Amino acid sequence: MNIEIKKLTPELADDYVHFFDTTPHDDFVPEHKCYCVCWCSEEFKDQDFSTAEKRRQYAYEYVKKSIIQGYLAYYEGKVVGWCNANARDECTKCVAWRMFADYVPMDDKKVKSVFCFTIAPEMKRKGIATKLLERVIEDAKKEGFEVVEAYPYKENGFQSSDYGGHVGMYQKLGFELVIDSVKGPVMRKYL
Repeated sequence: MNIEIKKLTPELADDYVHFFDTTPHDDFVPEHKCYCVCWCSEEFKDQDFSTAEKRRQYAYEYVKKSIIQGYLAYYEGKVVGWCNANARDECTKCVAWRMFADYVPMDDKKVKSVFCFTIAPEMKRKGIATKLLERVIEDAKKEGFEVVEAYPYKENGFQSSDYGGHVGMYQKLGFELVIDSVKGPVMRKYL
């Protein structure tokens, strides 16, 4: 399977939004589409993410301004996967970090954070998340990051399993478990 990985740029905003428009989340409820607006470099200032349409509008704006960063996976010209990856120190004031990441240890290392994955249902279990993660690691090295950090969910975690990725995927690529809290593990790959 020939999967092409592209770094998200403002020019790919239409592809990005279309992917979330057409890709169901785990519960298949259209109103729950996140558009991945909660993990970004925008400081949370009472943004209204209450509806899918509002999140869609923010997503388009955020991609155009490079506030959401990550990678899109393409198969036969169509987006089939997404990985949200950004500099950790740029994201600690976003809404999701404030709500979910209080257990993550902070240090002075230059860290690229992997926040989530979304894979089209028909393309799951085909190695797309792994290919996306490999690209994150490759680019992080080139960009001078010291660590790639991830927050995968446990098999029986309280959040959807398709968003954080599974511990085993990270282990296969050389990540180490640094914290295993009630909220979830923190894994690191030192570059």
